[in-house]
Amino acid sequence: MTASTLDAALDLIAEIPDFPEPGVLFRDLTPLFGDAEAFAAVIDALGAAVGHDVDRLVAVEARGFVLAAALGYARRLGVALVRKPGKLPNVAGRVDYALEYGQATLELPVGSVREGQRVAIVDDVLATGGTVAATAELVRSAGAVITGVSVVLELADLGARKRLPGLPVHALRTV
Repeated sequence: MTASTLDAALDLIAEIPDFPEPGVLFRDLTPLFGDAEAFAAVIDALGAAVGHDVDRLVAVEARGFVLAAALGYARRLGVALVRKPGKLPNVAGRVDYALEYGQATLELPVGSVREGQRVAIVDDVLATGGTVAATAELVRSAGAVITGVSVVLELADLGARKRLPGLPVHALRTV
């Protein structure tokens, strides 16, 4: 994969103004997911970012599921799915947190992450960092060690890295 291949893939990310509410610029990865070559380029780049000292991937609902599932298959790693409330029969942990446009809650399934496991968090967009910080809290409460965070897109102006002290963050593109 060349840098220009990855750049072309990332150029497929659509910007949708005023979604989910006025003033928010939504980044839609759906066009990227729909292009086989672009999707492969992104998964290859995320795989390089995650490194090799990882036992499991932790995916954030919902677009993080798509990315982590493909990456898990490519790297032969299991995937733990951090879910919105009401989706799990057995919850190991729950965290409430603030979004840039509201409140949210995430839950970790029982047994999906074990003490001492080395995990990488995978998501699509890093904005304010609230979702990744909540995910990190859940993972740490299960006793796992976070090796890093890998995302497709980082919105640098929103300052997410300040909310993630000590966590290595790798974004394929920063805007």
